[in-house]
Parts: sequence; structure tokens; C-alpha cells
Amino acid sequence: MFKKICQWLLALFGWQIRGQLPDSPQYLVIVAPHTSNWDFIIGVLARGALAVKIHFLGKHQLFIPPWGWFFRAIGGRPVDRRKNNNLVDAVSELYRQDPNFKLALAPEGTRSPVKRWKTGFYHIASKAGVPIVAVGLDFSQKAVVINQPLMPSADMQQDMDQLIAFYRGIRGRFPKAIPDYSADK
Repeated sequence: MFKKICQWLLALFGWQIRGQLPDSPQYLVIVAPHTSNWDFIIGVLARGALAVKIHFLGKHQLFIPPWGWFFRAIGGRPVDRRKNNNLVDAVSELYRQDPNFKLALAPEGTRSPVKRWKTGFYHIASKAGVPIVAVGLDFSQKAVVINQPLMPSADMQQDMDQLIAFYRGIRGRFPKAIPDYSADK
């Protein structure tokens, strides 16, 4: 029922899903560009339309009353960014504990323009041994675009260049530049 409602809402708003998620028990989804609060709503509707349970991390302030229960119910896990915690190890452990764990992250970490993406997602996928699935929210075409999975390799620069190249063709609600990746920065 929820799947049909999400499919109906996406169609009502003129959105379509292009591509498909892998038929794999575990993977890490990165969603970009992150430019608007609408990204979350479109993402949740797309996840519901695809009928796949994918968790997400959110700032801890989202998980306090009165809405905390809602964000947990739809798969959210709070992260306190004020604390220096080893998030890569903690999330990798979630993959070890749950053979069907899937997670979605925004590599930019914010809706504001950034000079460099956060690379925690890459390190999580590497440590957990799971593929990265790039998903773009293209507001210019009203399409959720799902790219082929990328298994992290020994060449992070090449992998990041490939991921960033995919997102250069995606337009967020408020277009912004996708920064180059350089391991030196």
C-alpha cells in the first residue's frame, strides 16, 4: 500500500525513477546534489516507490520531540556532529550486524555550496565491503536517476572522479557546482 501511495505521489508531482537499485542485500547510496529540503521528501517517496528499506543518518536535532519518533520510524539514525566520534567504524559495524543493511548519505553533508565533498561515505563502503550507488535528484527533468553500483577500489581518486562525473549531469533544485575531488585537499 505504501509503495503504491509513493508511486502515485511521485507521478502526481511529475517525477519518474530512471535506473534501478542493485539486487544486493547491502549497499551504500549517495544522493546529490543536496540543495533543498525537498531532496529529503523526494528521496523518501522514491525509496517508498522502490519498496526498499534504506536507512539514513540525520543531525541529532531531528530526533528530538515532537518529530524524533517519525524520523526513527522511517529509518533514520541520529548523528551528533558536535562530538568527535568514529562514524566510519560505527556505521561499518551496522553493516556487519545486519546482512540486509542499506544506508543513504549526502556526500556534501549540507545544502550549502561546498569546496569538497565529505569522504566518509567512501571509507564506510570500503571498510564494510559494499558497493556505492550514486543517485541524483534531477529537478530540471524531475527524475530520480540511479547509476550503476561502484565497488570502491584501491584508487580513490579514480572512483571519486567517476562519481563526480555522474553528478555533473544532475541539476538540483537550486543548481550549484559539484567540486572536483583531490586527495591532497
